[in-house]
Amino acid sequence: MKLLTGKAWCLLLVLIILGQTTVLYGVAPEGCACAPETEISLGAVGEDIAELQRFLQAEKLYHQAISGVFDQYTTEAVKAFQRRNRLAITGILDFPTWQALGQSAATTVMANPPPGDLRIIVDTRYLSLLVLVDQEIFATFPVAIGKRETPTPVGNWKVINKGHWSGGFGTRWIGLSVPFGTYGIHGTNKPWSIGRLESQGCVRMYNRDVEQLYRWVKVGTPVHIIGDPFMGRRRLVKGEKGADVMYLQKRLKQLGFYDQGIDGIFGYGTEQAVKAFQKENRLSVTGQVGWREYTAMGLISEE
Repeated sequence: MKLLTGKAWCLLLVLIILGQTTVLYGVAPEGCACAPETEISLGAVGEDIAELQRFLQAEKLYHQAISGVFDQYTTEAVKAFQRRNRLAITGILDFPTWQALGQSAATTVMANPPPGDLRIIVDTRYLSLLVLVDQEIFATFPVAIGKRETPTPVGNWKVINKGHWSGGFGTRWIGLSVPFGTYGIHGTNKPWSIGRLESQGCVRMYNRDVEQLYRWVKVGTPVHIIGDPFMGRRRLVKGEKGADVMYLQKRLKQLGFYDQGIDGIFGYGTEQAVKAFQKENRLSVTGQVGWREYTAMGLISEE
């Protein structure tokens, strides 16, 4: 059996984009899994504090070692940031301060896109979002995508709703027609997260970038998320949801083990199909998909 590499999956998805316009529709609920920012003050500890210190260090406001502890030095640096941005000087990382952090970085695109067929491509391999007009690249933005355990859903979607949101969504929300959960493109008040695998599956942009994109897109705008749907190599078990489950279901259907709908939800039918595949291929019959199942189905290469 010929195995598909990550590069082959990317090529397949690009071909789908160029030759297929069918997409899945759905009504998105009002919230995704991304957590809102919380108020942080003296004594707090964690990776977010370390990232804040690095940011303030780059702004020449914090001059100590990166400790990950919100100490007195960090408090003074936050006060200096608040003073610079004409905020109430509290030394606490409160919501107005988070908002100011979120507006501190942007990609400069001076013009609006010309008339034409506008669509979005999110490349999960290169952590970038491309705006295409009549198949020509008009603008490129850096993004953050989902963590390996909460991957961004690869596939062809459409914008189904838009909103001026706040908290974990930065300043704008662009909802996508993913059928197995609530996913979207939104801003972030953590500019240091851009260019990383950081989210719960949504696509993050700098706030000022997503504000531009928000003006350009409309409900119905195509959004193609490309890349390896199995990049996370996560173990798939009953109850999981995602594009990797969707492609697993497609593969099981191709192999003749699955005859139900392709919905990206690992339910009873998918579990039974996996068990049947395992039994026929002399694998441990667990109903779960791990490394052996991925390679035996030809979903990933033997790396």
